[in-house]
Amino acid sequence: MSSLEEPLGLDKLSSLSTIDLQRFSSNACRPRAEDMGMGSCWIEGRNCSSSSNCNEDYEGYTREAFQWKRQTRETSQGDSLKRRTSSQGRSCMVYGSSCDSWYSSDHQYGFQCNNKGARGMTNKFLGGIPKFVKIVEVGPRDGLQNEKNIVPTAVKVELIHRLVSCGLPVVEATSFVSPKWVPQLADAKDVMEAVRNLEGARLPVLTPNLKGFEAAIAAGAKEVAIFASASESFSKSNINCSIEESLTRYRAVSLAAKKLSIPVRGYVSCVVGCPAEGAISPSKVAYVAKELYDMGCFEISLGDTIGVATPGAIVPMLEAVMAVVPVEKLAVHFHDTYGQSLPNILLSLQMGISTIDCSVAGLGGCPYAKGASGNVATEDVVYMLNGLGVKTNVDLGKLMLVGDFISNHLGRPSGSKTAIALSRVNVDASKI
Repeated sequence: MSSLEEPLGLDKLSSLSTIDLQRFSSNACRPRAEDMGMGSCWIEGRNCSSSSNCNEDYEGYTREAFQWKRQTRETSQGDSLKRRTSSQGRSCMVYGSSCDSWYSSDHQYGFQCNNKGARGMTNKFLGGIPKFVKIVEVGPRDGLQNEKNIVPTAVKVELIHRLVSCGLPVVEATSFVSPKWVPQLADAKDVMEAVRNLEGARLPVLTPNLKGFEAAIAAGAKEVAIFASASESFSKSNINCSIEESLTRYRAVSLAAKKLSIPVRGYVSCVVGCPAEGAISPSKVAYVAKELYDMGCFEISLGDTIGVATPGAIVPMLEAVMAVVPVEKLAVHFHDTYGQSLPNILLSLQMGISTIDCSVAGLGGCPYAKGASGNVATEDVVYMLNGLGVKTNVDLGKLMLVGDFISNHLGRPSGSKTAIALSRVNVDASKI
């Protein structure tokens, strides 16, 4: 949630270099290196690549993978579990599951495990992952509001239409904040009025206060989102009020929404780290999340605003929040500043989270911390979920074209590693 709050100049922040990044990390829940598979299909800690040679024996073991799930597997001496993989061409059979690499000229390329295989796994790595994950696309709002140049209204509307056509169930359309603070979204009314009757997806908008809520409803919004911070410094610096004052403000919005039967989603920013305070206590995150849930938010999105989270830091934070808010009511929202978003998402899935916020082409950024990059790219998330056999109902091929559309308009390459890689595959294929 890079710009959920009023943009703050870097001169008002402590330098990122002064933050002890070790405070955002932890060895508490990190599996040993030999436990972690590095291939596209992470099964039983083995590497299953898409190469034509995939033969490997697997020896049984007895060790724990994660401390919050104390699962052990006992094997008697001399009764090692030997598993064998067989391959033919670019298809690998892993424990009876079929993991196929595939490619077609319309960007349809990936590595996918079928339901009979990966989804049927009950091992400690994949057993708890949801069968279906809801993707919340935040590019039109969280992404475009960080652009230096204002994107024309017509382009924003076209972007939303194209994203909905990909099968995305939720597309955050815009934000009804003061144009003084976020001029990039000064056309919120026009955008909302243009897409208000678009079918096929929910189109929530961000509303920072009661005035913004009223403007959003007048423009045709049928769902809204509110945001609070787990960091006192961050809250005061960016929305000019304390955490408690912001919660009072949002209770008024929630009450008004309830009277109109308008669903309200809640965001919590700085759930792991703050550019001013450093590491944030999980108990603070849990407190704010519980307050938003109690005031009526149907879903709480936990945002690593400056992208410093690691899997080791995510575990205690999620544990604290899940103790006071049902896991099915939670979502995660990661920025990819340190390249940790996908590992963080995978861990979140393993802990039961089934809603992921992301942004097409990795749009976005963080104006609060030097070097912070955009949201995790929707293409990268969908590609990973495809490989896990998790359903999203999102067409990756169409999504890549949408990423191309907005990236070309912005005049820069996509921030999605999947999009970049597959574009190279297409170029190479055209030379054959």
